[in-house]
Amino acid sequence: MRLIFVLFAFLVLSFPARAGMICTLVADADTGAVLVEEGDCDRRVTPASTFKVPLAVMGFDAGLLIDPHSPSLPFQPGYADWGGPNWRVNTDPTHWMTHSVVWFSQLLTPRLGADELTRYAQALGYGNADFSGDPGRNNGLERAWIGSSLKISPREQVAFLARLVTLDLPVSRPAITSTLAILQSPGTFASWQLWGKTGSAFPRNADYSLDRARGWGWYVGWAQRDGRRLVFARLDQDEARNQVSGGLRARDAFLAAWPTLAPRP
Repeated sequence: MRLIFVLFAFLVLSFPARAGMICTLVADADTGAVLVEEGDCDRRVTPASTFKVPLAVMGFDAGLLIDPHSPSLPFQPGYADWGGPNWRVNTDPTHWMTHSVVWFSQLLTPRLGADELTRYAQALGYGNADFSGDPGRNNGLERAWIGSSLKISPREQVAFLARLVTLDLPVSRPAITSTLAILQSPGTFASWQLWGKTGSAFPRNADYSLDRARGWGWYVGWAQRDGRRLVFARLDQDEARNQVSGGLRARDAFLAAWPTLAPRP
C-alpha cells in the first residue's frame, strides 16, 4: 500500500498543473474581421493586470501620467510588494507596465475616483465598467479589477485594443501614443512583431479566501507586420494549482501557438 501511495504521489507531482483555454481570439485591427475564434470569447471575467492598459490611457489623458518616465513614484512600506524586488523600487509608467506593479495602479485609481473611472471605462467600451469592488467591502478603488467587480470578455478586450492601435479612442492622441509606447514586446514570431500585457487573478471562495486552483490567466495585445495590424486575446483558467502565474502561462501558450494562428504571407 505504501508503495502504491508513493507511486501515486510521484505521478501527481510529475505532471504540471493544467490550464483550460477559455478563449483564443485574433482579429484584424483595421477591418474588425475575426481571423481566429476558439472557445467562449463572450465570457466576462476579471481583467486583472490587463486593466493597466486602459488605466494608462486614462492616466495619460487626465494628466496624472506625463510621459513614459514621468512621474517616478517612490515605493513606501505598506504598498503591495508580493511581486518581489521590482515592486520595491521607484516606479515610472514604463516600469509599472513592464513589471505589472500593483501599487502604482492603486495610487492612480483614487486620484481618478470611481465616477471618472466609470466614465472613462464606458467611453472606452471596457467591459462592465463596474468599480464598486467586493460587496460590502468598499474596496473598488483598491481592487475592482483584481478578481472583483470589473469584468470584461475576450471579445471586448479585442474591440478595445483595435480602437487603441488605430488611435480611435475618445481621448487625446498623446494619451494613446504614450500608452502604446510603454507596452512591452516579447519579440518577433512568425515574422510578426508582438506587443502585449499579461494578467493573473484568482476567484474567491464563499468564505472570501482565494481559490488558487482556478486562477485566470490573460494575454492581450497586438501584432504588426508590413503595415498590417492584428489584435488578440487569450484567456485561460487553471484546473489545478500552479507555481507560475496564469498570465505568464497564457502568454507562453499563445506565443507557442502564434505560428499556427497568424495569417501566412
